[in-house]
Amino acid sequence: MIKYNLECNNCHKSFDSWFASSKEFEKIKRLNLLNCFHCSSKKVVKSLMAPNLLNTKKNNIKKEENKIKNLKKKIKEYQKIIKENFDYVGDNFTYEARSMHYNKKKPKKSIYGNATIQDMKDLKEEGIETEVIPWINEKEN
Repeated sequence: MIKYNLECNNCHKSFDSWFASSKEFEKIKRLNLLNCFHCSSKKVVKSLMAPNLLNTKKNNIKKEENKIKNLKKKIKEYQKIIKENFDYVGDNFTYEARSMHYNKKKPKKSIYGNATIQDMKDLKEEGIETEVIPWINEKEN
């Protein structure tokens, strides 16, 4: 199906009409079966019409923004669980992790805090299990 914007040369009114194909439009026009529904004139011609294109770039950007928004929402949900169930040790994370690992008398607890990438590599080499979790500051939107 194809939609054409038509214009009557008699009453100068515009209207839209659907056709099976461009060839079908030409056939109906040639057989003089096309007429203006305003004034019934047979002086109907196609007028210029802007194509109806999907703006895929905007749609893709919108989809990506939604994915990021949903991801941030999920990260914040995990952060809430961590804050409610783990002890925050701040920049002492590496020290606390080693203390719990090497001092068998120290009670084991779940902690979270800050560490450099190198600190995380060192802890892993020592056999201390840690995980890096993306963190979104509450000040960020």
